[in-house]
Amino acid sequence: MNRNIISGMELVVMIAFLTLLSCNTAENERHKPRVLISSDIGGTDPDDFQSMIHLLMYADQFEIEGLVSSPFGDGSKKDFLDIIEHYESDYNQLLKHAPELPSPNSLRNITKQGEKNAAPFKGFATATEGSEWIIQCAKKESDQPLWVLVWGGIEDLAQALHDAPEIKDNIRVYWIGGPNKKWSINSYSYIAEHHPDLWMIEANATYRGWFMDEDSPKDVKGDAYYDNYIQGRGAMGKDFIKYYDGRIKMGDTPSLAYLVSGDPNDPMGESWGGSFEKIDHSSRNIFIDGSTVEDTVAAYGTIEWRFTGPELSVSEDSVVFELEVQNQIWPGYYLGEGMYGVKYSSKKPEKGTYKTRSAIAGLDGLEGGYVSTDPWPGKASPDDYQLGNNWYSDKLDPALFIKDQQGAKTISKHRREFLLDWAERWKWLEK
Repeated sequence: MNRNIISGMELVVMIAFLTLLSCNTAENERHKPRVLISSDIGGTDPDDFQSMIHLLMYADQFEIEGLVSSPFGDGSKKDFLDIIEHYESDYNQLLKHAPELPSPNSLRNITKQGEKNAAPFKGFATATEGSEWIIQCAKKESDQPLWVLVWGGIEDLAQALHDAPEIKDNIRVYWIGGPNKKWSINSYSYIAEHHPDLWMIEANATYRGWFMDEDSPKDVKGDAYYDNYIQGRGAMGKDFIKYYDGRIKMGDTPSLAYLVSGDPNDPMGESWGGSFEKIDHSSRNIFIDGSTVEDTVAAYGTIEWRFTGPELSVSEDSVVFELEVQNQIWPGYYLGEGMYGVKYSSKKPEKGTYKTRSAIAGLDGLEGGYVSTDPWPGKASPDDYQLGNNWYSDKLDPALFIKDQQGAKTISKHRREFLLDWAERWKWLEK
């Protein structure tokens, strides 16, 4: 018998094997990133509404597992739900082109309320529905990580890491820092100090390449895009005009765009969401009893002022003074044993001054200053937070700056490509 001749049964087995292999290959190709969004939608900056509309129009490309409202100000999960309602109006029309889009009700079921207040000096407070949902999603059995995309305050993530530090092995974080870091500096400091081995992209300035568009083609400039590609298209198109009069900002969208193009496992590669480099320290300067404009710190770094004073019979982390800096008020805390502290982070290079106010003698009317400079994270100092091997941030190359915004050109270079890709999806809503 000639063993080179394949029997009928062997042929059937081979065909079955090849079919299974083909199916598995196709399944791997369809592998969608698991995504949880933590957003300050409805809070201090309306650009999250724009980013949420963008997310829903690309929702077929992700497994969206959570929408956590983590606002500064008056925002709440209702703001998520309002945009989902507009999505529902457009859903059937979109479904004709993207049948894997999630249903509106499935999105409502994963929308959770997170922390509405900034964390105290220690960086965490109490669990929220949002922080508990982060933990639950992160612990879900899966062969791929949960991408936690933070569009606002990082309080809920800090709380989740405090309550369940083991989730670090299962998550990857892309955080839009900058001004969000300024408001969340206590939670950020907690994460950098106690969880330096977190896999983190900290985008303090790179994201600004999404909307700093002086070199962009005219048809996709921020003030032209709405008229050219959005106007008259669906309920979400009608809603979009309410935010910045339709001008494209969407400063949080780069975190999502990072997962749409390129290799998300390689932060140093090219993607619509920017390109980053590994950093081994997070700049921090501790000033005892004040600083002056002779003191230079890194922009986006942690400035920690500590003042000595009388011992108090109050619990640690009690707010007992305030510090005004850059025309904004920051709470100051009692740290125990006659020591008081407050943290701040500049959202850009700046020359700043501060003044304290307190009913405590010796802590009222203190004045000082500082100068923050680029590039971030600056030269290493003994006060810095020492980071692990998977912390990435804005590229240092001066050629990649837009004005004083570090790394922004790693996004702006792709502006026409990603906005025209979105324009194709807006066409789906044409009547």
